[in-house]
Amino acid sequence: MGLGVLRLQMLTRYTQLRIKLNQLLDACLTGLALAVAYLIRTDERVMSFLRASGVSPFSDYLILLLITIAITPPIFEASKLYERPLISSRVQVLLRLARACLGLTLTVVVVAYLFKLSLGRIILIMFGVLSFLLVWVKEEALRLLIKSRVGKEQSKIRILAVGSPESRSRVLTKVSNELGEWTTIVGTFDPAHDPISKLNEIIQEKGVDCLVISSRDLEMDKVEEVVRLAETQGVECYLMVDFLDTRISKPGFTHVGGVPMLVFRTGPEPSWQTVVKQVFDFIGALVALIVLLPVFLIIAILIKLTSPGPVFFKQLRCGLNGRPFVMYKFRTMYPDAEQRKRELLALNEMSGPVFKLSNDPRVTPIGRVLRKFSLDELPQLINVLKGEMSLVGPRPLPVEEVKQFDQLWYRRRMSVKPGLTCLWQIRGRNEIRDFKEWARLDLEYIDNWSLWLDFKILLKTIPAVIKAVGAK
Repeated sequence: MGLGVLRLQMLTRYTQLRIKLNQLLDACLTGLALAVAYLIRTDERVMSFLRASGVSPFSDYLILLLITIAITPPIFEASKLYERPLISSRVQVLLRLARACLGLTLTVVVVAYLFKLSLGRIILIMFGVLSFLLVWVKEEALRLLIKSRVGKEQSKIRILAVGSPESRSRVLTKVSNELGEWTTIVGTFDPAHDPISKLNEIIQEKGVDCLVISSRDLEMDKVEEVVRLAETQGVECYLMVDFLDTRISKPGFTHVGGVPMLVFRTGPEPSWQTVVKQVFDFIGALVALIVLLPVFLIIAILIKLTSPGPVFFKQLRCGLNGRPFVMYKFRTMYPDAEQRKRELLALNEMSGPVFKLSNDPRVTPIGRVLRKFSLDELPQLINVLKGEMSLVGPRPLPVEEVKQFDQLWYRRRMSVKPGLTCLWQIRGRNEIRDFKEWARLDLEYIDNWSLWLDFKILLKTIPAVIKAVGAK
């Protein structure tokens, strides 16, 4: 969401509730779209016009209907449909809605396939179109409501700015710049000079919805006094964390043992999307392992026939937050590869702590083929299944290479689970010779993460691997 919208939604519980209700309404509308699409397709006149045969009874589609309703909110959220101002351009809404409905329709196709339901193409097309139209009509209705006089008055938030004159000016500037017409500043209060009774009078006379406190120039006992008065009257308080200058971290809030705590995260915040990502990782890895089992057996036989040594190569890699884990790969090198590495360090083609070498003499003939098409990475599906890795994420590095990091910011690439593929994989792989650029791509992924980004990376990985883009 835009920064202004995020802060607007933080200012009252009602706006958070509005998002949840919006998601619920969207889920009901997509469920309705599926039901209507089925009813239209099974109408005798339509069947006669299309000269089509009958389809399965609607009772067979009840599970699909319930799944569609359940997956709509996370898919729409992944498409950033809710990450926009309340009144945004129609073009922006239409583009995001089209992307959301396309993603939902494709997911329904996959679910129908897994449940062996014979959904006709007409039902799928009508479902996608009807979902788009119904949600768009809802968006237009909300736009009219919000723009109406009643909507504007109900949406306005009455704010009281608390703090020193200097800090209050910052509050007022930010509120006016980022929240615009959706707020009204009803007054100011300086706890350092004004008696608490004055604050009580302002709250009662002005009908204050919330207090926004700038604590940069205030003693904490004054802040506590203001908060206690507000909570006694049931008025919301928002404490600006302007006494800390964070440039990357995104602040959040939680409770531990009943104690309120501010949380500063540099990675993705826990949400529906992160839960869906974990579920997708597990299911995707499980399905891939089952489907690719014959490929595993063929590769294992070829490795055994062409060189002595084990089929799998195991190495200690750094996972989430640097936690070490054993990563699996198909062995592509001769058994003495680790001992010979010291002799080749001077030939390293990668700047930084990572070792990369084209035409590495330690690689076996079959290993070159496996590496060219990234087939040696397939056993890492086991790591994904164990929860040590994700399908998409920064590539895990050996523990010894991580110890050689000469820049602290390199470690932030380990603030999320490592993955099978990443931006580096689809933007050149071994053609990128500077580890700093590699790390920059990983941080670009972390800072812009979404399910949609994961989906795009997975789609682009397939042609990149087939064409051996950047492979050596």
